[in-house]
Order: sequence, then structure tokens, then C-alpha cells
Amino acid sequence: MFEDSWYSFVPDYQQQQRQAQSSGHQRKKSLLQPPNGVDNVDGAGSLPVLFEDQEDTNSPPEPTLSRRAKSYSDFYDIVKAQIGGRPHHKKKKGRRIRHGRTWEALGVSESLAAKLPVEQDAHDAELDKELLEASQQEFLLYHDQLVMTERHLGTLVEDANSALKVLESLSQSFRAVDDQTGSFKAQCDDLLTEQKRLQKLADDVGTDLHYYAYLDNVSRRLNAPGAGRLVEDDAFADILSSLDSCIAFMTKNTTYRDAESYLARYQALLTKALHLLEVGFTNRLNRVSAEISKQILTTGSESARHALAYGRFEETLLESYSLIPNIQTVIRNVYDQNGHPQTTLNWDIYANTANNIFYAYWAVRERDLKPLIQSDLDAFRSEAKESVETAARNFVKQCYERSYNEASLFRKIFAIETQYSTDPKSAFTALKSSHAGSLVTGTNVAPVATNLQSVLHNSDLRTVCNITGWVTNEYLLLDFDEDETPFVAHCRELTARLLTEHLWTFTDALFEAEISKSITKAAVAPDSLKIGPVTNNDSSSNAFPPIKRAIELLVMFDQSMPKERCQRNSPIIFSLLRESISCLHRAEARIRAAPHKGTDPDLFMIKNLLILKNELVTLEIGDIRNVHIGTQSVSGRIREMQHFGQIWDGILKPVGGNLIRGVWERVGSLGGTIGGYIPGSSLLGLGGGGGGGRGNGVKEGGGGKEGEVDVHEQLDDELRRSIVAFTKRWAGVFVDLKVGGGGNKNMGGRNVAKVEREMDEILERAFSGQGEVVQKLREAVRIQVEAGVEEVGRGRGRERGGKK
Repeated sequence: MFEDSWYSFVPDYQQQQRQAQSSGHQRKKSLLQPPNGVDNVDGAGSLPVLFEDQEDTNSPPEPTLSRRAKSYSDFYDIVKAQIGGRPHHKKKKGRRIRHGRTWEALGVSESLAAKLPVEQDAHDAELDKELLEASQQEFLLYHDQLVMTERHLGTLVEDANSALKVLESLSQSFRAVDDQTGSFKAQCDDLLTEQKRLQKLADDVGTDLHYYAYLDNVSRRLNAPGAGRLVEDDAFADILSSLDSCIAFMTKNTTYRDAESYLARYQALLTKALHLLEVGFTNRLNRVSAEISKQILTTGSESARHALAYGRFEETLLESYSLIPNIQTVIRNVYDQNGHPQTTLNWDIYANTANNIFYAYWAVRERDLKPLIQSDLDAFRSEAKESVETAARNFVKQCYERSYNEASLFRKIFAIETQYSTDPKSAFTALKSSHAGSLVTGTNVAPVATNLQSVLHNSDLRTVCNITGWVTNEYLLLDFDEDETPFVAHCRELTARLLTEHLWTFTDALFEAEISKSITKAAVAPDSLKIGPVTNNDSSSNAFPPIKRAIELLVMFDQSMPKERCQRNSPIIFSLLRESISCLHRAEARIRAAPHKGTDPDLFMIKNLLILKNELVTLEIGDIRNVHIGTQSVSGRIREMQHFGQIWDGILKPVGGNLIRGVWERVGSLGGTIGGYIPGSSLLGLGGGGGGGRGNGVKEGGGGKEGEVDVHEQLDDELRRSIVAFTKRWAGVFVDLKVGGGGNKNMGGRNVAKVEREMDEILERAFSGQGEVVQKLREAVRIQVEAGVEEVGRGRGRERGGKK
């Protein structure tokens, strides 16, 4: 708006001053001189006294070199001469100037000026005025520049005020425009929102219409003459996916127009598409089978047949464009990788197709492998004529290898694992129900069991136990340090199913039949009721024959079964012990009915029950008081009563305290007379006393919950009753001889010695070589005799006191 020179206060003067300062030893210009180029209009007139020449006083004086003064007076003359030499300056007489000085120029107040000494020289007012103007010239210049600057600033302020007014008017105009356009903007926003809503609605409608419009397209494709070729194309999977989406949409939006009709038509099209896939897969299988089966029939080598049946079959079947991937897509819509059912909308339709595909596949595999299967069966039957066990082992190995190969081939074709599952919708259940032929697979082990049982049916029980035990130990109970291989894991799963579903049931039935034949319905000869002498230090050599057979069955069952099947919940162990105890009861009853045989019925029960109990503890069958004894092989060893101490403590443990005191508390104290203890007791009078109240069979509720049957506890009870009855009866005989009769001590002593010899002979004959058993029974009888004598003495003392 304005030039920069207007804002420079003293430009010329300052420029000249800077030039003067840079010119060397020149004198400074007087501040009383006005700046160059400025005319002093109102200044003083010519000063003839001070100036010799009327020249421009604004120019600086010419530099001159003054002569050096020799003295003060000389200095004054030199200055005076120099001043006089400059015509444009007029000399000033200092004295006159001092007399004519005006203190106003110096800005001194009047009060202070009054105190100053009065000049005595003449005062020149005109000169004072000129001096005043000269001294104020610079300040007046500054004043003029400030005034001019003030005017410019005032102009700027006015311009700024006018600009602010313009801006304020513009702001008011903008506010008015904003107020006017606010409603328009709101209307535009509403229009945009409505546009977006309509666009979304149009998209939704277009999407919904797509589910309706797809019907014509897929109908034309699936009903075309060459629709069967679609199963070989990648687009077939897209067709299935689109049909699933359309069915899901119609199922979800049942209120839409014609939703039910479209749903039914889409489901029919899905069924048709899956049928086309099923037919295409079946045709592919038949073509491959026609090629492979001919080569298998014309090949005599087993290795070549194996290569054709698995390697060549897999290679040829998988040589398709997209048929097998489409098959896998359908299967994975029904089952996951482990064969568990998927949760999908069209599961039933896909599951029906999957089952048909599985059935067609197994039918073809059954037809192709029939020559190999028949060859294996013929070899098995031929080898079984020589050795059943060897033939059975080889047959099981062949079947397991073939099953593993079939499982590997099935996994490569259908991309799922057929793990064991009880879910009725699982792949395992579907495969098991769709395949029941002679081909052994991961889901069909029935052919192995059927062929084995057909050969083992006519074999003895020991052979069956040996084969069952070999299968269990070879494949089920292996303990590997490293991780299991897939083949071992597959064999273990097959073995578990083979045993639980077939062989164990078959073996249990044979054991039940043998128990009924050898123990329950066994014909007992009279001589077998006698307790003969022990031979070869075998404690079971003089056992009751049915008990010997029971021990043999226990050993065979333990060797052929895992330990878990030999515990308390085993029906075979339960039946075996129950029938053994019942058989002993029948034998005891026959011995009591014929006392002339010379066999002690209680000792007969003790002998056989101890043998049976000892074998149970040896084989670790059942939880026998937490006693853990290492299992030993019974073949070729001498059976001893090595666990008698534990059995003795176990059967008397419930009564607590002293061994014999507990037995004595069970039979009760002696009565007031000897006859009240054992009426008519004698050494040969075996019909009285202990075992008369014993029932036949196994009672319920022994040691367990109400209604439960625990044969182990019942066996302990039977053994405990027999021991109590034996010691009670023989102790009564000794007490009768010592404190009863005619009172002849010598005669009584001889009778007691004879009875002791007879009892020792019976014990030695029954338990020859088992000194611990004999010692325990003798000790029990002795302690009861002493207690009986003391009781009789106390009873007689009470009788005498009553008479007095």
C-alpha cells in the first residue's frame, strides 16, 4: 500500500553518518546541521557574524590538517585561524555565546536556570533562536517522520477496520447461506440414506432371486442327455454347493413365495445329482474290476496277485479327472476325517449316497479278491489238519495284513479313517452294516472269527485257550518302548474287536460247558471221597478230582485271558468257584452219610478248599486281602501250599485278635456238662458237631452290597466253618477224655495219647509235607482243649457252690 521509504525515519542522515564514520580521520558532522537535501524554510536567516559565505551549510566541512599548538595561547590562535579560513562558517565568540545562551534549548528548567551564574556578556536573542532551531533540527525531523508514520498507521487502521467490516459482512452472508443450505443438506443426507437402503434392498432382492433363478439352470444341466459326464468335471462340486445353498435358503425362509415347492424341487435335483455321481463311480469300479480280475485269475504268483489287487487297482481307479475328488467331497459332507458324523442340513441325502457308494465298493472288492480269499482258506484248512495252533496263527497274520492293506486303500480313495465308534451315524457303523462278506477289513473281523471257530469247534479246550492267549499276548498286550506303527495300531484294534465280539464269547461258552461236564455233572466214585497220601510233594495230588479239574480250568483261563477278565466280575471264575463249592458240599454229605469210610468230612473240606484258595492267590484272581503274589507257571512245578500263612490270617482276620480265641468265640463256650458240648462225641463218631448246619451252595450278600454274590468271601466262610468244625470236634474228644468218665488218670492218659496219634496220622496223610498246615491245626486243637478244660472246671466249681 505504501512504499518502504515512508517508514524510514532518517535514511539520508544515517547514510551520510555511516559514510563519514568510514572516511578515516575526518571530523564528525555537527548535529546542529540539517540533513542534506532538506531545505530549512522556517530556519534563521543569514548569520554574517558566523558565516563568511552564503553557501549551503548542509555540506560537511573540508578536512584540513591543523598545526600543532605549542602552547595554550598558540592553540587559541590556531583555532581562530582555522575558523577564519572557512568562509561558509562564521566565527563564534565564545564569550558572547556564553552571555547570550538560552537554557530553553538545552531543556533546563527555569528554576535551575535562575540558579546559574548570570552571563555578563551581551545577549544575542537572534543568535539564540538560530542555535535553538539548529539544535532542534534533528528532533524536528524525527517529529515530522513520526507524524507522517502516525498518518500512515492511521490509514492502516482505517483500512483494517474497513476490511473487518467487509469480513463481518461476509461472515453474516456465510451464516445466511449456511442456514439456507442446512435444510438442503439434511434433505440430501436423507436421500443418500434412502439410496443406500434401496440399493441394499435391491441387492438382497437380487440375491434372493438368484436362489429362484438357479432352478432353471441346474435343471437343464442335470436333465441334459450328457449329464452323466458332469461327475468327471470340477463344476460338479459347485453344483452340489449351490444346491446346498438353495436348500438352506428355502429352509430358512419358509414364508417366501413358493418356498416349499422350490425346496422340494431342489432336494430332488440334489438326489438326482448324487445318483449321477453314484452311477458314475459304480461304472468306474466295474471297468477297473473287469481289467484287474482277469489279470488276477491268470496270475499264479501270490506277490503278483497282491500287486494287482492293491497297487494296480489303486492306480487305475485314481486315474480320473474329478470323479474321486467329487466322491471325497460327498463323503466329507457326511463324515469328518475320523469317520464321525457331520452336522449338515442335507445329511440324510448325502448319507444314503455314501452308504450306496460303500456298498458298491465292497461288492467289487469282494468279487475281485475272492480267488485270494479262497486260496487262504484252503491253505488254512489244509494246515489245520496237521496243527490247529500253527494254522490259526498263520491265518490270523494273513488276515491282519490283508485288513491293513484294505484300510490303507480305503483311506486313499475316500479320504477318511474308519475308527471304532458306537455312534449309529458314524462311518464305522455304516461300513459294518454295508459289508458282511468274507473280506476282512477294519470294520469286518467276522470272517476271521468264523473260520477260526469252525476249526476250533472240534478242538479241545486247551487248544482254544492257547490260541486265544497267543492272540491276546501277541497283539493286545504288547508294550512298546517307541511309538506304535500304523500297522501295530491297526492290529491292536482288530484284536480287541476280535476278542471282545467273538473269541472271548466262544471261549467262555466252552468253559461253561466244561465246568458243567467236569464239575457240576461229574460222576464221583466212592474211592475219590477218601483222602489218600500226598505223592511227589504235590499238595493237590490227593485232592478231590473235581477240584483238580477246577484248578486246571483256573490255570487255563488265567493264561488265555487278560487279568481284568479274571477278577471278581468274571462270570467264568464265579461259575467255577460256585460249582466247586457245591460239588464239595455234595461230597461232604456223602462222607457224613457213610462214616465207616474213615474220612474226616471237615478235614476233607479244609483240604480241598485250601487247595482251591491257594491257587486263586497264586494266580492273583480276585482281590484277596490286597495280597499280591507273583504268578508262576504251573506246568512242570510242584504245587505246594506256599500261601497258607496268608490264607490262614485272611480267613480269621474278620474275627480279630488271637487266632484260636476268635475260633473259640465262634463256636461258643462249653456248656455245663461235657455232653452239652459235643453229645455222644467220640473219635469215630464223625456224624455229630460242626458241619451239620452248613448249607449247600453259595450264599448271597457275603461281604458285599445287598443282593451281590461274592464267591471269594463265600469261599473264606466255608473254609472258616470247616476249620472251626474240625477243631471243635477234636477238642471235644480230648476234653471228654481228660475230665470225663471214671476219673482214672492212667487210663485217660493212654486214651489221649491214642487219640493224638490218630489225629496226627489223619493230618499227616492229608497234608504230607505241609508242616505249617499241620502245626496250625494242632495248635488250634490244643488251645481249644485247654480252654475247654478250664471252662469245665469253672462250671463244676459253680455247681459245688450252689450245693453248699
